[in-house]
Amino acid sequence: MTETVMDGELSRAYRERIGVNAVRGPDADFLRELQERHLMAVPFENVDFHLGKSIRLGMDAVEKVVRHNRGGTCRELNGSAFPALLSSLGYRVSLLGCRVFIGDRPSFALAHTAIQVDCPQPWLVDVGFGRDGARYPLRMDSRRPQTDPNGTFEFVDRPDGDLDLFRDGKAVLRIETRPRCVEDFQPVLWWFESSPRSPFRNNLFCTRTTEEGRITLRGDVLTRTEGARRETVVLSDEAEITRAYQEHFGMTLDRLPPIPTIAVGEPG
Repeated sequence: MTETVMDGELSRAYRERIGVNAVRGPDADFLRELQERHLMAVPFENVDFHLGKSIRLGMDAVEKVVRHNRGGTCRELNGSAFPALLSSLGYRVSLLGCRVFIGDRPSFALAHTAIQVDCPQPWLVDVGFGRDGARYPLRMDSRRPQTDPNGTFEFVDRPDGDLDLFRDGKAVLRIETRPRCVEDFQPVLWWFESSPRSPFRNNLFCTRTTEEGRITLRGDVLTRTEGARRETVVLSDEAEITRAYQEHFGMTLDRLPPIPTIAVGEPG
């Protein structure tokens, strides 16, 4: 279970940030609304990695999202901020560790943090996985294909008790089914912050869901996708990059992060 306790005032401010005014449930329909609104309002981004700022969990992550109008990584969004909001609204929340598939092989343990919400059926909730994530929660106890605006998702049992999540026939996550606490992810977070092989150090990205698709800023390249349509623009200077952060992601930065010279993978 999440250990971050959110009071009523902060919970209301969080809901205002994501554009959810009326409280219902806690049920699956309201959970669906909360996840979709969060994905559209709060970006999945790693800007602080490149500003030399430590990634903090727990209430610090909540404050970053709610008070400072920022997004964050999966550890901040899935591991701290969003589960705290869900708990404040009466949902039963657990954290899950995941391996991320790179090609046809899963990566190291706890590479990704996801959320399980029981209301009463178990749902996979993810607001920090970029373009490979679902827009809506997914039923973890179903082995049937689940249609989503972001693709067709399906869970497959593994012999050791884990679940593989497929998107459009391609494995994207291997999910542990036993609950974790946020402290379990600290050593991996240290690796992401410090290792030269870290994809977060070698990529600068900020991405969020839109009504029609997705908008992503990778360094100085702004990409909009709407279904099969994709438009890419290279921003010409720092002023344009600053405006892009403000206009598309609601982020006002005191200084711009340096753009890494090597890019690995496509988180957004």
